Amino acid sequence: MKLAEALGTHETRLWTLCKQMGINYAVTGLPKAENGFTPWDYVNLLHMKQRFENFGFKAEVIEARPPANKIKLGLPGRDEEIAVIQELIRNMGELGIPVWCYDYMAEFNWFRTSTSTRTRGGALVSSYDHSLMKNAPFTENAPVSEDQLWENLVYYLKAIVPVAEKAKVKLALHPDDPPISPIRGVSRIITSADALQRVIDLVPSEYSGVTLCQGTLAAAGDDIPATIRRFAKQDKLFFVHFRDVRGTAEKFEETFHDDGKTDMFEVMKTYAEVGYDGPARPDHVPTMAGEDNGNPGYEVLGRLFGVGYIKGLMEAAYKK
Repeated sequence: MKLAEALGTHETRLWTLCKQMGINYAVTGLPKAENGFTPWDYVNLLHMKQRFENFGFKAEVIEARPPANKIKLGLPGRDEEIAVIQELIRNMGELGIPVWCYDYMAEFNWFRTSTSTRTRGGALVSSYDHSLMKNAPFTENAPVSEDQLWENLVYYLKAIVPVAEKAKVKLALHPDDPPISPIRGVSRIITSADALQRVIDLVPSEYSGVTLCQGTLAAAGDDIPATIRRFAKQDKLFFVHFRDVRGTAEKFEETFHDDGKTDMFEVMKTYAEVGYDGPARPDHVPTMAGEDNGNPGYEVLGRLFGVGYIKGLMEAAYKK
């Protein structure tokens, strides 16, 4: 397993901390538009990649996307959005950045009803309670049906999968988070391992696979070791979010890596069993003492705990 961390596109203290922890792989977003170059322009991506390499990291995953809401909703302008994503994929291929983690959540991305739920020792985590959203106002484009989303997804995949094949860039689809539908009148369709399977079967390709977000699929009720085996057997396991939750899709909270409902050592042994050697990163960590929770799920101290815990599991599970 290539243990990675989510790092900004420019050097920060976290870059140094990650090197001190022995992290060699970066999961990153898109750089800002600079000097007339768009975030997905070849030169802008090149400069970002070089910054990582000069610091001792390999840029392994881009986990961000250009605007794609028109694609998901089938609105005028979706072909222009698709063209930009095709450009990003081509440039990633030219630069040797091998994995693009993308999502198919319309209108808004991952969503929580609280980012200040108290967990062990008073640390803060995010949580979701669907009962608090049942009377929430619809988004501007709602209602959005599941049938609409599936139809538009086929159109999208037919446009980007051939580009990914030619560029040799792996498309790693992240499940919808929370894995429940609808929210604010907007359906969510990638809400289980079965739904992920349906997506990769729509337009079959060795370059179309999944981001196995353990926390999302655990909330959905999927068996994580079985899900790992399912997608690894098909060579569709491209990227891993190593995290956990407590609860169900209707009501859950995130946890420290050692404090959720999943047997994390069994999970790591399963990755070793199937020979997974792709990227993985800790995700959605608690905010700990002394941190202001200005970036919920992505403060620093919880990452240090998560990386150390994961490294210990890796050493135990992967040791020959």
